Amino acid sequence: MNAPATNPNDSDPSRSSYYVNDALYRELIAHFTGWQDDARAVTDAAVRDDFRRLLEREARLLDQRRYDDWLAMYTAECIYWVPSTPQAGDPRREIAIMFDDRRRLEDRVYRLRTGFAWSQAPASRTVRLVGNVEVFATAHDDVRMLRSNFLISEFWGNETRLLTGWAGHRVARDGAAWRIAAKQVNLIDCDQCIRNPSIIL
Repeated sequence: MNAPATNPNDSDPSRSSYYVNDALYRELIAHFTGWQDDARAVTDAAVRDDFRRLLEREARLLDQRRYDDWLAMYTAECIYWVPSTPQAGDPRREIAIMFDDRRRLEDRVYRLRTGFAWSQAPASRTVRLVGNVEVFATAHDDVRMLRSNFLISEFWGNETRLLTGWAGHRVARDGAAWRIAAKQVNLIDCDQCIRNPSIIL
């Protein structure tokens, strides 16, 4: 997945999008196609509970705007994808609501911290509910796919709105921990006018 580095910054995912290439897009689409197979479902309650806690922690960190801790849950070479079509499609050919690599995620977090992200002045208050967590095995023992439903209640500008859908996480083992390599956020109304989704979903 990595391209050869030509200067020191080329191998730093915080500075360069070197790993976002055609091979990554092909792998991403393959990973998020046909993975929700009952034959691959992990039924061990303890394993499912571990991954449920991972997703609940991610939700809590975002609600608390602890963005550095949230970013630390992701692998260095990560993808955060919010498709704009119900079937997700191909982000090379279809507009995405968000399609961020590590560099773009860090840019987004930096902007939220500056106080000059006007769509987040003041910052939204959010509460995220995560449920229906399922775990699926992959061809690799150190990689799992997670599916969960979510409901985000956002209060901003004297208005409360709800954002809901389901998320797919591809998680990879990093030592004793599991980290998020890719997240796909599937809003049920992704092809409608959903206003500026200025919060991290």
